Amino acid sequence: QLVESGGGLVQAGGSLRLSCAASGFTFDDYALGWFRQAPGKEREGVSCISSSDGSTYYADSVKGRFTISYDNAKNTVYLQMNSLKPEDTAVYYCAASWSIVVVTTTREVDYWGKGTLVTVSS
Repeated sequence: QLVESGGGLVQAGGSLRLSCAASGFTFDDYALGWFRQAPGKEREGVSCISSSDGSTYYADSVKGRFTISYDNAKNTVYLQMNSLKPEDTAVYYCAASWSIVVVTTTREVDYWGKGTLVTVSS
């Protein structure tokens, strides 16, 4: 089970940190990621980190602004989001994939969280 927290309303230029706590499995050999879905759009990959080698993926739209990390001891993955823009507004979903490499597409995901809403006002 994956449970997200940390979403909310923020002004453009602000920051939020999303957290995703996992239960029922450990992060070993999993790729941990964040996807988002804006109204009327498809779910897209935002960022992913491999627990095997620490390699990361960021969508071009968030590079330099978002940072993904995880804490094995707490079984929690984080997404630090800085310099937020109105176009970042979406429901953000935590995802886990049994993979030693990062994943970027929804079909590669084994577990999903229920999502947390991020709204960025202009």
